[in-house]
Amino acid sequence: MTENDKNIDEQVVKDFGSEWSRFDQSKLSSSDHQKLFDNYFLLFPWADLPQDAVGADIGCGSGRWAVLAAPKVGHLHLVDPSHAALQVTRQNLVHQANTTFHHASVDSLPFEDASLDFAYALGVLHHVPDTSRAIKSIVRTLKPGAPFLVYLYYAFDYRPWWFIGIWQLSDLVRRVVSLLPDKLKNFCCDLIALTIYWPLARTALVLDRLGILPASWPLSAYRDRDFYVLRTDALDRFGTRLEQRFSHAKIRRMLDAAGLENIKFSPTQPFWCAIGFKRRTP
Repeated sequence: MTENDKNIDEQVVKDFGSEWSRFDQSKLSSSDHQKLFDNYFLLFPWADLPQDAVGADIGCGSGRWAVLAAPKVGHLHLVDPSHAALQVTRQNLVHQANTTFHHASVDSLPFEDASLDFAYALGVLHHVPDTSRAIKSIVRTLKPGAPFLVYLYYAFDYRPWWFIGIWQLSDLVRRVVSLLPDKLKNFCCDLIALTIYWPLARTALVLDRLGILPASWPLSAYRDRDFYVLRTDALDRFGTRLEQRFSHAKIRRMLDAAGLENIKFSPTQPFWCAIGFKRRTP
């Protein structure tokens, strides 16, 4: 099976294995952890899941979502194409008995069709070559009516021209930094976190407390986050070679084409976090 057949980029998989080995989330504060989880899972219907629900965390990374999701369900399968990431996940969930770990890509999921009560893939599918195909692969494993939660990088829908210009400049930086050797890449990303993320985020915090924070202030979502989160996300953003961005409309079309209905988008950051439910009839 070729790399394209597996719908993965081997270098991206290696980079994320390195990232989660470096930032295993052991220094993530419990308050930040819970806030991040609540933001991403805002739309998720925990109360509507069947008793002892069985689901999957696709692209589990360090397991930071699974740590809080697993206690809420009957069994959680954790899937990642990186051996290094799975080692970190195993350690972070060592005391959680209702989990199973799978070394697999999104196009070779180890589940029968229509077998899962839920699935989520957060911050993952914009790093695979064919995002639409990946979504279809996941939805095939869901039972009719089961929810699928996804977070994809947004294409700056509704943002002003200057905001998009800033991103275009940052994307040029990403394309260079992501190709550097690991040690130099890590240094550059830490420097970005210190000199760009931290000043913008803390300025946003001051403006927010004064009640004058502009809606389009860059990195305002990080205004009350620990520096550890800023370092992690700077590496996640600038250390990755493959990044795709999707509009609200494009995500809706992909979810619909995969067989989901009742699609909803979170009204708050992170954008775009969306949920859909597998159609009960074809």
